[in-house]
Amino acid sequence: MFDKLLQLLRFGCSYQAIADTTCSATTIRNRRDEWIALGVFAQLKQIAVQSYDRIVGLVLDQIAIDGSITKAPGGGEAAGRSPVDRGKQGLKSSGMTDGYGIPLGRVLAGANRNDSPLLAPTLDLLDDLGPLPDDITVHLDAGYDSDKTRTELAARNLHGCIAHKGKKAPIQASQRWHVERTHAWQNAFHRLARCYERRTTVMNAFFDLADTIITIRSLIRRAWTTHRWDTRPRRQP
Repeated sequence: MFDKLLQLLRFGCSYQAIADTTCSATTIRNRRDEWIALGVFAQLKQIAVQSYDRIVGLVLDQIAIDGSITKAPGGGEAAGRSPVDRGKQGLKSSGMTDGYGIPLGRVLAGANRNDSPLLAPTLDLLDDLGPLPDDITVHLDAGYDSDKTRTELAARNLHGCIAHKGKKAPIQASQRWHVERTHAWQNAFHRLARCYERRTTVMNAFFDLADTIITIRSLIRRAWTTHRWDTRPRRQP
């Protein structure tokens, strides 16, 4: 059943297309909902992030946040008119990563929502990470260039490295490219790049599953030069 969910995540196909004699589409949906209710996907992501932090170490003094718009042809609870896709239904993911690009969480909203109002609920996800460094810098693009953003960061004792509106990106490039790379990693999973799920809980579950895979891949890649284990690849992944 878990393999079926991985195939759904990677290929983005329908439940009917992935079903076979071993399990029906209804069975896949029912088991998916059972695991969501038990918090299985969120726990998987938490275990992966904690393992990465223990072995490699999260770069929590540098945080990057940015929004990513993807298609949502089926609409759904978090969908909205996309300003970059002729008003079609779209989904925005306000994602947060550490200084290397490890996904720490996301807030889902309609594609018509601006990035700036989603900053506060995204920063609230830091509370789930446990002890944090005293000095944290949040890297943001020009969409967050406002007094409201600076007030929000100051209220949380966070420093902001915010791109200014009207200036070209290469001139004021910062470490926010890490979150943009992570969005590209997530969009490689076709179920996230083109969302047909209608419930936010289901979308968050698939995001957690994708983030788990991304974190484990990064863990193997970075630990390859510092650790040895029985199944360690001969070449760096």
